[in-house]
Amino acid sequence: MNQDYIGEDYIIVKALEGGVTIMGLTRGRDTKFHHTEKLDKGEVMVLQFTENTSAIKIRGKAEILSRFGTMQSDSEPGNR
Repeated sequence: MNQDYIGEDYIIVKALEGGVTIMGLTRGRDTKFHHTEKLDKGEVMVLQFTENTSAIKIRGKAEILSRFGTMQSDSEPGNR
């Protein structure tokens, strides 16, 4: 792992429906959830990968922007 990049990567999440859940997962030997946020439709959150956050899980319909491009997560009927 390149320590120079920790804390430099950001992603932007825009909720396309109400109740989009964003979960931060810890870095290290045991991956655990350490933070959860819920977004209402239209809300935007800027997230950062840090020394403690190695992954971010997004549940619900949202637009996600990162240095790798723009993508969309989808919610499936019956799974929410």
